[in-house]
Amino acid sequence: MPRSLPRDQLNRFFGIRSRTVALIVVIGFGGGALGAAYLFVLDVLSEHIGPEQWNDGGQIAVLVVTGVIVSLLVKLLGRTADVELLVGNIHVPGTTDPGTSASGPDSGGRLRALIPVSLLCIGAGGTLGPEAPLVTMTGTLASRLARRSGLNTSDRRVLAITGMAAGFTVLFGAPLGAAVFALEIPHRRGLEYYEAIVPAVIGALCGFAVSTTFGGFGLEPLWNLPSVNMVDGVDLAWAVVAGVLGAAIGLTFTLLVGVLRRVTMRVPPSVRPAAGGLVLGTLALVSPGALTNGEVQIIALGSTDPLTATLLVAGLAKLAAAAVALVTGWRGGFIIPLFFTGYTLGRVAADWLGIDHTWMFVAATMVAANVAVTKTPIGSTLVVTEMSGLTLGPVTIIGALTSLVLTSPIGLIDNQRRRFDVYEPMGGETESSTA
Repeated sequence: MPRSLPRDQLNRFFGIRSRTVALIVVIGFGGGALGAAYLFVLDVLSEHIGPEQWNDGGQIAVLVVTGVIVSLLVKLLGRTADVELLVGNIHVPGTTDPGTSASGPDSGGRLRALIPVSLLCIGAGGTLGPEAPLVTMTGTLASRLARRSGLNTSDRRVLAITGMAAGFTVLFGAPLGAAVFALEIPHRRGLEYYEAIVPAVIGALCGFAVSTTFGGFGLEPLWNLPSVNMVDGVDLAWAVVAGVLGAAIGLTFTLLVGVLRRVTMRVPPSVRPAAGGLVLGTLALVSPGALTNGEVQIIALGSTDPLTATLLVAGLAKLAAAAVALVTGWRGGFIIPLFFTGYTLGRVAADWLGIDHTWMFVAATMVAANVAVTKTPIGSTLVVTEMSGLTLGPVTIIGALTSLVLTSPIGLIDNQRRRFDVYEPMGGETESSTA
């Protein structure tokens, strides 16, 4: 047997060029390292300006001042990149790339603006989480690397999705779920860029290895929900109810964002972040659950037995605060806030309905709430089950698909669309949004 395979044999083995294979690995490890560094800086910022450091009045002041600084940074650095632009660039590379414009490099430095703005917003206790900035950063850098390496459109798309998967897995600690999530997020229905499945999984595993080794993240589930030993037919029926509840949560969030966007249109853009900080601080007076993305709060609630009213108010406050943050320029992602709302309202509903296997219902509601907005049924199911260590595949996927069916005509991410290849006509392919 020869010591090394010829290049054409390597290409046939992997199905893509060997140079692309090398870039997949580089992007996976690089995405993991960048993600771990981002979360490290975020932890340091949270320790100094986060909600735990202040009384009610002090926290409101910090949030308002943070909003002012965000406005100044946007004015200085330009508009920030976001997942919407990244998703659009996956479908039609180069047309909506946050790093380029029609005349060349974007002088606003949209990715350069996103990093400090999102760190400040999340570190100060903003309701949105780090998942969107992380995946935008790793996906955009992967796309730029692919473009500079002279790869064709198809390979650039594969590498962008690989970068997204690496970014997702750093936060979620769920490599398979992160990979599938990255593949589903560009679309409203299903997973269409199938050629990126294996590269995305490889990138996610590489990112997971780096973040686990150097970021201090262990292999234990993040959310230690009580174990479930048996799933019966009644639980499958309750999963449908959980799907309906999750769909209602996602629909409420989508409609609330639409209403608040129309309201904030009357507020000057430079004032919106500070106004948003003031509203967030006021909501925190109603419930501490209004601040932060809810990841750590789920851990705390899982080890206690809070009152039903506490859970109900916390879930509604989180949903309202996430919508306010989203429309007032506070950068971050709404995936974990939706998980939190699904968790709290799922526990409330399980108590009211007298459901025996509470945690099955809660997990299904968490998944369904996120699917209603992101349209990622398989990825959301895998992420929640991997993060919680529960063997709830049948229950959570039923909740996910129920929510997807009920909310399919409505979406929040406008650039989600059917697959588009450069050699296919574009007309009629974009899926409209009613949000």
